[in-house]
Amino acid sequence: MSTRRMIAWGGVFAASALAVLGFTVFVIGVVVELFLLRQRPLSDELSPAMQLALIGLCLSALMVLCGFALVGLLLAVQTRRQAPGYGEAYRFIQQMQFSQAIPLLEQAVARGRETPEVLMLLTTAYANTGQLAKAQATADRAVQLFPTNPNSYIMLANGYRQQASYEAAAVALQRATELDPNQPGFVHAEQGFLELTAGNRARAMEAFRRAAQHHLPDMYSVRVYYHLANDYREAGNHAEAEAATARMLAARAGLEAWEPILRTLDTTSYGTALRYELASIAQAIAVAEARRE
Repeated sequence: MSTRRMIAWGGVFAASALAVLGFTVFVIGVVVELFLLRQRPLSDELSPAMQLALIGLCLSALMVLCGFALVGLLLAVQTRRQAPGYGEAYRFIQQMQFSQAIPLLEQAVARGRETPEVLMLLTTAYANTGQLAKAQATADRAVQLFPTNPNSYIMLANGYRQQASYEAAAVALQRATELDPNQPGFVHAEQGFLELTAGNRARAMEAFRRAAQHHLPDMYSVRVYYHLANDYREAGNHAEAEAATARMLAARAGLEAWEPILRTLDTTSYGTALRYELASIAQAIAVAEARRE
């Protein structure tokens, strides 16, 4: 974070603190006026307690306005830095409308706004519309421009995955975790999926165990614990297998989240493998539920 941004956020927090202080002073002044000084004769002049309360209220209102102004300024600066249309493109990506996001992101790149975030969205949009060559070129460009940014290697991994280069994708994700060991759990989960697809079962289980140390969304948790349960069961660790199965069952709603992703990957080998895997997980869940009844 730059010094200017730190100062701006410091101003937001200071304004928030002063707003709380002002409102507290207002409440104290009102309480004193109503309960402690209620026997005082009426007067045309404001009592010191009420004057203090009004000063506190004005301070609180002023600081709230300043806080909103600073937050708005920070958001405007961020949006401008990311390029016009970035926010709209991000919403299109969230809604799986990848083809509508591409022109906005290409326009941002043409204007020289090649930030890691813009390139990541553009790589995702290209990959999910079948433009694999463009997705790979964009990911390579991100690594060239931002070689120490872990997101660049996550992009690269997505491009390799779409081209069925699973081992290369797993290596790219490994590089991302080396650059930033505090990657969220889903990155380790994705690395495990890729290692498993590439036939590297031992490395996949290591990645799944690292992923299990984090809080995972259900869509990742159900897959990770399915594979861990099978691995523990094959190794004869029945207690750990049962615990992993329980976690898989708790996250079974996550299977539905993969359906729209499957549709975008329908023509790829990875999508086919994912469809078979999800069917196997659904069957394992049905068996586990029947056994517990």
